Amino acid sequence: MRIGILGGTFNPVHFGHLHIAEEVLSSCDLDQVWFLPTCRPPHKTLAAEVSFADRLAMVEAAVAEQPRFFANDLEGRRGGTSYSVETLEQLRRNYPQDEFFFIMGLDSFAEIDSWKDYPRLFELAHLVVAARPGFYGSLQQFLPVAIADRFCYDAESENLRHQSGFSVIAVRQTSRDVSSTEIRRRVRQSEDVSTLLPAAVIDYIRQHRLYRNMAGASAQPEKKKG
Repeated sequence: MRIGILGGTFNPVHFGHLHIAEEVLSSCDLDQVWFLPTCRPPHKTLAAEVSFADRLAMVEAAVAEQPRFFANDLEGRRGGTSYSVETLEQLRRNYPQDEFFFIMGLDSFAEIDSWKDYPRLFELAHLVVAARPGFYGSLQQFLPVAIADRFCYDAESENLRHQSGFSVIAVRQTSRDVSSTEIRRRVRQSEDVSTLLPAAVIDYIRQHRLYRNMAGASAQPEKKKG
């Protein structure tokens, strides 16, 4: 199977995540997209200290009615800091017959040389890089200089072909500009979030009273790195 991998804190999962998963599912002709909540993100503190179990449950609620989307608890079961290279290596061991497409935003791709063992990522899966609101440029522009000689560039598609045989694929459609930080602020202040979150996720947040006690919480946006 051709499987998309969408990782993140999902704190909470929102329509922006679902939108980019739908775009990549279609543009890359995937069979499924797996959502992998990070256990402990590198380089940062998880805002509001929402547990892995709660974040996984919100993803399960969000994808319940999409038959080709699935929540995956691999990083929670492994525990510790969640590094993408370790996740992809484990997926390749567990599912050697499948082809993986690792999904990220262009802003994350521009910083990929700060990720753990980043050259190895290009040897494990296709990387699917989606445009982000307010962040533009070509894949070639943001490719780390240290590994640029390992790629061939297709100017027409704007894709990069790695010497391993995997590709870096540009998705030109811009994902919806939805901020988890803004969602948490709205929930904390009892404002409407119905245009930002699936109803099932809103119900879960209400039932478990998430994001209510966040006085002094960091306002820095969460982004999975590594």
